[in-house]
Amino acid sequence: MNRSFVVLAAAAAFAAPPPARITSGDFSPERYLDDVKYLSAESMRGRGTGSPELEKAGKYIAQQFHKAGLQPAFGKSYYQAFTVSINSHLGSQNQLQYMSGSERHLLRLNQDFLPFNFSASGKVDGKVVFAGYGITAREYNYDDYANLDVKDKIVLVLRHEPQEFDAKSVFEGRVYTEHSQLFSKAANAKFHGAKAILFVNDVYSHAGNEEELDKFGTDVSPASPGIPFVQVKPEIAEKWFALAKKDMKSLMEGIDKDLQPRSFPFPDDLSLDLQTDVRRDVKTVHNVAGYLPGMTDEYLVIGAHYDHLGLGEQYSLAPSMAGTVHPGADDNASGTAGVIALARYFGSQPKRKRGVLFLAFAGEELGLLGSSFYVNHPKLPLGQAVTMINLDMIGRIRDEKVFVGGIATGSNFKSLFDDLKAKYPFHFDWSEQGGYGSSDHTSFTTKQVPVLFFFSGLHGDYHKPSDTWEKIVPDESVKLLQFIAEVTERLEVADVRPAYVRVEPQGAHGVAASAEGTGSSSGNGYGPYFGSIPDFAEVPVGVRFADVHDGSPAGKAGLKAGDILVQFDGKKIQNLYDFTYVLRSKKPGDEVEVEVLRNGQSVRAKVLLEKRK
Repeated sequence: MNRSFVVLAAAAAFAAPPPARITSGDFSPERYLDDVKYLSAESMRGRGTGSPELEKAGKYIAQQFHKAGLQPAFGKSYYQAFTVSINSHLGSQNQLQYMSGSERHLLRLNQDFLPFNFSASGKVDGKVVFAGYGITAREYNYDDYANLDVKDKIVLVLRHEPQEFDAKSVFEGRVYTEHSQLFSKAANAKFHGAKAILFVNDVYSHAGNEEELDKFGTDVSPASPGIPFVQVKPEIAEKWFALAKKDMKSLMEGIDKDLQPRSFPFPDDLSLDLQTDVRRDVKTVHNVAGYLPGMTDEYLVIGAHYDHLGLGEQYSLAPSMAGTVHPGADDNASGTAGVIALARYFGSQPKRKRGVLFLAFAGEELGLLGSSFYVNHPKLPLGQAVTMINLDMIGRIRDEKVFVGGIATGSNFKSLFDDLKAKYPFHFDWSEQGGYGSSDHTSFTTKQVPVLFFFSGLHGDYHKPSDTWEKIVPDESVKLLQFIAEVTERLEVADVRPAYVRVEPQGAHGVAASAEGTGSSSGNGYGPYFGSIPDFAEVPVGVRFADVHDGSPAGKAGLKAGDILVQFDGKKIQNLYDFTYVLRSKKPGDEVEVEVLRNGQSVRAKVLLEKRK
């Protein structure tokens, strides 16, 4: 809990002005839309994290803060610098050759083989083992690694999963499960002891470009699995199957027919020499912040992320258009423009009891990186933060419906809304009452700051090049900004600040749910409940907990916020993907031993996993 939730008696001595009567004239739809247009213009190239265009957008935001009369929040600067890993590119030392008897075959980079952009760099050699689809699915009673020794060997696996076009398949047929994901295959191979993984398209299940290598992605890549991960062309793999007197098509058909693995070791006279050289660029990016001080040290935070997807690449929901500008007008030029509009309004108002810190975050699309960095390196004490208000996609309000998250995290938020909502035409949906989710308010929730998250809903243009400024509805956005301004003013002058209320995330009870990972918040799916919330800021090895839920399995075992998970059930955890995979492989009722680093010291605990609620 924060140190105090009651305003000091001395604060009553300040003659703070009462809230102003906010009118539509205080916010201009035209000016709001102009800010959205600037931030989402074609020339901004999607404001990808680490791009020159994102820095240009940051400079624009800082200029608007300055014009509004905000003080630089970081000494003489509006900018808070932090580093992120961004582009991947191939180094000069990528080689793959195989020995067949006394014959040596040197494969061609980009034509016969190609590392994935998240491959580890390294040099390995050894025998090869075919491990089917590379899947261990306890819930489906299927295991390509059953009775297969892959320790210190190189594993070859197929793309996708068995029976993928069979509606009656235990693998759910036409809908791929998490086992088809590349990182799941890599983690499974690693945890079975493999030292490298080769990947081949299942050409007999798909028509199209499956005989071609996937293009090397230069965009921000997920964390490395810790072992080399390389794709090879099917015609190369077919030669290896022929050496074993096997046929890839027949093996795939057999697996699809009875869901029995067809894994095997290749002949001893087949061996590989592999070297991967994948490099990642590190760039300095910036949060942008301006401050309006109040009469006390307490303050509110109004924030939004200003980055987007750049040219799309792996995060685009229009994969065929990756490489084109994803302007991000609603996500999140709309929220950023809202922060700028509120800064202008409050910059013109008299000083009140509490100040307001306006924050624009970079790196949100990569995992809340900017807000996570800020809460771990705050300029103002977080204990004095009364509320964090987050604006993410507020530009396309339909049927006057507005989603509000975090309503239960502040002790007086509900009554505050009840007092104000009759004045506005909106239908507020606050079904997600907790403060956890896939936007920047989550970072503040983990530090026990009450939060309010305003969101106008998903739409068909989300994370696509079609998210353009012409589809923004500025009149509705401005009405919402009026409401947010009134909420802010009430909180600025209230005699008693809202107490932080810890709320268990609804439906988010596994590592893959929104409170413990990056996936769906539904809470459905296979896997037990652990009870941690990851900090998405990079650590050298492991997963740092931003928070641990009270009464959860992790909480009962004594795990704490700030702990770095480095081992789970005897398996070394390198990153969040590893943690996701190993947790999904367990079931409720399993007891696992974990190791965390706490202030640099090893701490071990036994965690009794529970059923998702």
